[in-house]
Amino acid sequence: MPEISGRLRSVGRVGIVVSRYNQVITAKLLDGARRCAHDAGIPDDQIDILWTAGTFELSCACAAAADTGRYACLVALGAVIRGETPHFEYVASGVTQGLTAVAVQSKIPVGFGVLTVDSLPQATARAGGAAGNKGYEAAESAIRLADALSTLRSLDA
Repeated sequence: MPEISGRLRSVGRVGIVVSRYNQVITAKLLDGARRCAHDAGIPDDQIDILWTAGTFELSCACAAAADTGRYACLVALGAVIRGETPHFEYVASGVTQGLTAVAVQSKIPVGFGVLTVDSLPQATARAGGAAGNKGYEAAESAIRLADALSTLRSLDA
């Protein structure tokens, strides 16, 4: 088998699923994901945005998007900020397991752009601040894997 490494290039339609909760953060993650898609040469008419109420709903929305067969890859964007109750752990764990299941079952790359942080300043740093933009990184991961999988699948042709 040849060595396969995905490139950042146009792979087809990209679905970006974004949580409205903590939108001051998720909007910046979305900006980063869009910028990455544009850097890959993906035009706006090949980028679909689907908003959810919260981060927990990302898994269901990504599963439904994957079921359409429209997408080369998906990018899930959300922000879970630790509070005073165990809610953080349940949401962070649930969305992680859910998005993993979507990717494995659908065989469609799902970029994981869900911040799990202790504070708003930590989230801000990861949404275009000092720690970069995790939305961009999630989109890059999904696009590169979609390209690599396309190459892998073409070996059977």
